[in-house]
Amino acid sequence: MTTRNLLYILLTLFIFSCSSGKKALQRGDYYEAITKAVERLKSTPSNEKALKVLREGYPTAIQWSQEEIDQALTTKEAFKWEHTIFIMNKVNRMSELIRSTPAARNIIKDPKSYTSELNLAHEKAAEDRYQAGLHFLEEDSRESARTAFNHFNKADYWIPGYKDSNDKMAIAKEMATVNVVVEAITVRTKRYQLSSEFFYNQVFEYLNNQFPTSGFVNFFSPQQAENFQLNPDFIVRMEFYDFSVGNLVRNEKEESLAKRVRVPVTDTTFVTKTYRAKLKTYTDEVISGGRLNYRITDFQADKLLRDNLIPGSFTWVNQYAIFAGDAEALSDAQFALTQQKAMPLPPHQDLFIEFTRPIYKQLSDELYSFFRRYR
Repeated sequence: MTTRNLLYILLTLFIFSCSSGKKALQRGDYYEAITKAVERLKSTPSNEKALKVLREGYPTAIQWSQEEIDQALTTKEAFKWEHTIFIMNKVNRMSELIRSTPAARNIIKDPKSYTSELNLAHEKAAEDRYQAGLHFLEEDSRESARTAFNHFNKADYWIPGYKDSNDKMAIAKEMATVNVVVEAITVRTKRYQLSSEFFYNQVFEYLNNQFPTSGFVNFFSPQQAENFQLNPDFIVRMEFYDFSVGNLVRNEKEESLAKRVRVPVTDTTFVTKTYRAKLKTYTDEVISGGRLNYRITDFQADKLLRDNLIPGSFTWVNQYAIFAGDAEALSDAQFALTQQKAMPLPPHQDLFIEFTRPIYKQLSDELYSFFRRYR
């Protein structure tokens, strides 16, 4: 046996020796102590340490749990029944673990379980949340309506369909939700045939992904707002202006090249040969750019909240070259340029899309930052 294998076995034995739950019992973590002890008995039913922890620790764990429940219910803290449910569920999990482990069941014949008590606790917890929801709903504000929604939702969690909690949730959500209309002003230009619809759709899709309808911010197109006869809380307006697309700049560079190379004549003799060429390099650049103005208006208060300009630019580059003379005079990079050809300029719409990419990134970040406070 190697030293490495021996260390592994000793480490495994040490870990198993510590997993009986004894240390957890000593520090008063009764639930962890019983859980570890029973898990240990699953693999080693005769483990004395685990049997002792279970025998001594289980009655104390049940006593401690009942004291916790009694103490919780005597306080005036809100939602005290939820803490009671938490304790009861821990006891029930211990019970299930013991009943599914024969060695543990031999020690604890009739493990404690909360059944009717747990059902009652669920009803009490649901009622507490329901009453809290009613209280906040009566305050008739967006923030209180959001709090009310969360309370009704919790009531429905403890008892699905509790009273009319689903109806109350719908009312609270409608009161809490911020409705935003996102408008895009059509690109107006006589020089180019351009469409900003792709940009608008991209922004609209982003906002709906970041703020799903399950939250408290809903985004609508102008058409949707008209169909729903919506009275929005905010209006977001976007407009491209002061832009130019497809401005070609062509640069030419001519240079003379010479490269001296040692060429073998025989196995032992060399001569120096000079290769010469003239290289003409062309660089075509199409520079496009513009700015987006977006405004956020509080529709109800008729107040402009944000009025920002976001610039964007994109440069399309195509480089190619021609040469006369010896190809050996060219470097690999220069020769590669001679294999390139002049390319037709990209369509204006493609260039428009490219220069809006950085604008989209900044706009989406800023819109998310603004509306996340309402989500």
